[in-house]
Amino acid sequence: MTGRRQHAGNLPAEATELVGRSAELAQIRRLFGGARLVTLTGVGGVGKTRLALRAAYEAQPSPRDGTWWVELSPLRRGSLLAHTIAEALPLADRSTRPMIDVVADYLAERELLLVLDTCEHLIDECALTVETLLAAAPGLRILVTSRRRLNLFAEQLLTVTPLPVPGLPGPRHTTGGEADAVALLVARAAEAVPGFTVADAGHADLVRLCRRLDGLPLAIELAAARLRDLSVTELTDRLEDRFAVLGETEQAVYEADPPWHQALRTAIGWSHELCSPAERLLWARLSVFAGSFDAEAARQVCADQRLPDHTVLPLLTALADKSILIWEPTGAGERYRMLDTLREYGAHWLRGLGEDAQVHRAHLRHYLAVARHADASWIGPDQPAWHDRLTGEHDNFRAAMEFCLTRPDGPHDHSALELGGALWVFWYPCGHPQEGRHYLERALAADTEPSAVRDQALWACGLAMVAQGDAEAAAALARECEAAAGQLGDEDAAAHARVIAMCVAGIRGEADETLSLVRSLLAGQRGAEKPTFPLLMAHLGRSHGHNLAGRHADAVAALEQLRTVCDRHGERWVRAWGDIFQSQAELARGRFHAAQVHARAAAEVKYRLHDPQGSASAVDVLASASCGLGQERRAAHLLGVAQQIWDTLGRPQAGVPEWVAARRACEEQARAALGDDAYQAAFDAGYHADLHAGITYALTRHGPLAPPSGHGTRDRRG
Repeated sequence: MTGRRQHAGNLPAEATELVGRSAELAQIRRLFGGARLVTLTGVGGVGKTRLALRAAYEAQPSPRDGTWWVELSPLRRGSLLAHTIAEALPLADRSTRPMIDVVADYLAERELLLVLDTCEHLIDECALTVETLLAAAPGLRILVTSRRRLNLFAEQLLTVTPLPVPGLPGPRHTTGGEADAVALLVARAAEAVPGFTVADAGHADLVRLCRRLDGLPLAIELAAARLRDLSVTELTDRLEDRFAVLGETEQAVYEADPPWHQALRTAIGWSHELCSPAERLLWARLSVFAGSFDAEAARQVCADQRLPDHTVLPLLTALADKSILIWEPTGAGERYRMLDTLREYGAHWLRGLGEDAQVHRAHLRHYLAVARHADASWIGPDQPAWHDRLTGEHDNFRAAMEFCLTRPDGPHDHSALELGGALWVFWYPCGHPQEGRHYLERALAADTEPSAVRDQALWACGLAMVAQGDAEAAAALARECEAAAGQLGDEDAAAHARVIAMCVAGIRGEADETLSLVRSLLAGQRGAEKPTFPLLMAHLGRSHGHNLAGRHADAVAALEQLRTVCDRHGERWVRAWGDIFQSQAELARGRFHAAQVHARAAAEVKYRLHDPQGSASAVDVLASASCGLGQERRAAHLLGVAQQIWDTLGRPQAGVPEWVAARRACEEQARAALGDDAYQAAFDAGYHADLHAGITYALTRHGPLAPPSGHGTRDRRG
């Protein structure tokens, strides 16, 4: 194969250097020499995740198709395990197939390493999924971190033990020399106290502290953060005092695990005691977040009379200084997250305070407000920012949906319907239709009382079905939604139901029905003060209907109106689809340069918005335009790039017969011009290229381009 991707994958950055663990890394390599499944087990805080990350980096670039990291700690239910794996992979299947089948098919002919991090709370689901994937994909290797083994026949275990400490007996520890536990303590202490050295602290005192903490990395890191305020001797003395009184008075926080290692319980409990009352309360309340969160979310969810608004940010900073929180600067702003072990400890205290349900409701209210804001603001200039924000909060949206679907008072306040419906912008434009349908169907089944929020959940579910190409189910839901909207006089829901019906007609290639529904939509949207989603989709549907009917000049005219409205309000997602439809119309008129211009404009926006279906559609049109200009080798390369994306979607050309036929014609022309071998080489170069490089190639202009309105574009110049 040509153009093989090097270092493909999504491994998170290594924030700090791994201290020690050379023997464990060598053992992982040896185990993978004869096995395809290796599980790292050990108590919480022993460093399984950090070791797995280093092992994954060392595995590169050996797996041909990359090394992929799947973080499972934010996932609260196993029903979305396969979806979570798919999201970590370059896989965005929009078909109606079970996601486990989609993932298995994707992996079947690939050689890659999959790391499933933090599996103990989903152990049965993980075991079944791992067994299924290994059976389907001979080239797959899986590295698991879990406090409990999967109990699979193929599983090879490596128990991760604490770091060696000088003088402690037993196989886990070394004798003599500066051991890894001491090296870790010194390294973390130097981060907390600039200029810290072994000489300043005294080697004997450092060893005594590491012994007290039994070499557990998390316990050592928590202790190191305290060296800002205490000397090593003072810190060790206080820990020994606490160890003496701890006994069995504290319960293990994670009931599914064997009792926590006493040293870890000591270190966490002692760190908890040394926090101020306000820091402890915030620690407990922050445990409701899944994944990461920002300061505003923490303020909205956690602040009250006991924790006033203005105190939350300083408290977050204080908890980060104490290593209770991890501070993460991102392109979208500062975020925080908590290690699983510390989150579990906080959740334990939150339950003890009797605030568990109360704070989870506050979490739901906040993310419902975010979803409502996204719903109201999506049509406008901030779509890229909204995409990034919604994607960043994906774990928290899941947690909020699960809470309102599973709590005792359940869906009776309609919150599941309202949240699921408001998140249509995440399920549909942002590319998560399978998951959206999963949640919306559960919410609709649980809450059948007629209401406006149920109407919105109906049409949001219908849009997810459209994105999956499930025309029959979408048509049935459109009818149900329009009937329910009619009973309540809900004109907005009725219009969205007609959008779904129009999309179904377009997928089926029914030009007359598409245009009939367009006329109905446009009539209902007259006088709107600002563009609505049904209005924009009506303009888009009109162009598609004209294209289906062969009236390409009319399609272009309809898109001029769409473009005017979108540009006035800064809308980009629908406008980019308009560029795709116009490029298709220009192709049909033989205006190949114009088709390239519009398709490139669409590809740039769709790639920025992470819309794989739009990106693949735009690249398909670029390939056809290249064929029209006599650039068959370029066309073959672009077909490979597009196929790489279509293979992650599971529904080539969105299931539209005319689009399937157009791509097939392009393939046949390029193959006939180049010959089988040359065509396949160019196609493979595109298919196996890094996707970013492939899109960059698609956006690169080769040869002079006439403006879209130019004449004489039937030429085949390169």
